[in-house]
Amino acid sequence: MLPSPLLQLDHISLSYHNHNVIDNISLHLQEGEIGCLLGSSGCGKTTVLRSIAGFETPDQGQISIRKRIVNNNRIHISPEQRNVGMVFQDFALFPHLSIRRNIAFGLDKLNKTQRQQRVDELLELVNLQDIGHKYPHELSGGQQQRVALARAMAPRPELLLLDEPFSSLDIELREQLATEVARIIKKEGITAILVTHDQQEAFAMADKVGLLHKGHLVQWNTPYKLYHQPATQYVANFIGQGVMLPGQVKDKQTIETALSLIHGKVPNGCQAGCPVDILIRPDDIIHDDSSDLKLEIIDKVFRGAEFLYTLKVNNEQHIYCLAPSHHNHAVGQALGIRLDVSDIVIFKSNESTMHTLSEKER
Repeated sequence: MLPSPLLQLDHISLSYHNHNVIDNISLHLQEGEIGCLLGSSGCGKTTVLRSIAGFETPDQGQISIRKRIVNNNRIHISPEQRNVGMVFQDFALFPHLSIRRNIAFGLDKLNKTQRQQRVDELLELVNLQDIGHKYPHELSGGQQQRVALARAMAPRPELLLLDEPFSSLDIELREQLATEVARIIKKEGITAILVTHDQQEAFAMADKVGLLHKGHLVQWNTPYKLYHQPATQYVANFIGQGVMLPGQVKDKQTIETALSLIHGKVPNGCQAGCPVDILIRPDDIIHDDSSDLKLEIIDKVFRGAEFLYTLKVNNEQHIYCLAPSHHNHAVGQALGIRLDVSDIVIFKSNESTMHTLSEKER
């Protein structure tokens, strides 16, 4: 039996001018876990984070931190009384204070020796022990981000909130820093929840990820299960870089598509002739020059170690294939492939409307 969650949200909702910004959201985090609220701009993820911090007051529902109710229809505990640390999008470091004094800012309840000891251990934890005397403008973006993290962790909050913590940094740095920050948070034993629109950041950091869409929490689960067991077509389209291939059920284990016959368990209650959509991701398509199944390359993107090929199935449909970059084929050529759909994801075609994501939403 699991212990009580450190953070628990029960059916929280918040509206502005009769518009539901967040709608009936429930989730929980165990102590020591890192959670992530993921979604495109305007989905409500930052509003959820601000509600946990106490900067917003939900219209309905309840928020508890370590069994202590911090918000419901009768109680609203102010942000400074929630023992929550926060890392802001712009880091919000004090430019006139040194790195040491920035980190020590929230430690006024400790004596001088205790304060110095805590700052020393945090500087070592974030690997900035040699530059504590410097000022924020003398640091790189990645170093400033680690200072902001150390400052937020300094008072040992019960919960750490991170609002798009890597958005102002170069794309190349984000995944590396996300992994590093997750290591630091885990080493300190802090429970944390971050907000991001970048699924690579979410996967690099989080034990649990919640995908939000138009104020609704569509799925809350491990990154692995969001990828391999999406609850809806929206999740399937948002996570990864797959396409939905229409098909028709032949029997309980076989679906016919324009690409080939695909074998896997079909949805319950779906009889022969039932129309379905099958999620096909680049890692389901294996490049094989000896295969009899060959598709025309209609686009290619070089990614260093690999190419991402777009392959034409027919005039309406295409799929993606990842291949090592030493397999360099030209647009217009036929590429031999075979399917390796080990985790088959199928939706009834009439079960939900397929949502096509723009590049901005991805």
